[in-house]
Amino acid sequence: MPVSIQVTTRSRNQMKDITGDVQKAIAEAGASDGLCTIYVPHTTAGVTINEGADPAVCQDILDKLEDLVPPNAGYRHMEGNADSHVKASLMGSSASVMVENGRLVLGTWQKIFFCEFDGPRTRKVYVSVSG
Repeated sequence: MPVSIQVTTRSRNQMKDITGDVQKAIAEAGASDGLCTIYVPHTTAGVTINEGADPAVCQDILDKLEDLVPPNAGYRHMEGNADSHVKASLMGSSASVMVENGRLVLGTWQKIFFCEFDGPRTRKVYVSVSG
């Protein structure tokens, strides 16, 4: 059964470390070993795994996405957030991480990031462990 995490962002484009929240959800579920799926049910937000030691990495990712997919670039979608939809599609709506002995199996520098592209907002992220 999935556990829901609430994520609040403070800017239009933001990468927020949710690794601790995901680990807590795994503990609450009592999961020991298996595969953890992190799912974002929003069309203008996503999830990714990347370096969490240096905040410049997240800023570099956000800056490059802004270069690649600028706002107000003649999109047909009239809501004013077409760039947000494209960025969310590029990042993806889910990630999977192995769980061993109740702990996420991540590399030394890896963290799980919620990626907001149409904020600030309060969003939901679902966490489920199978196996």
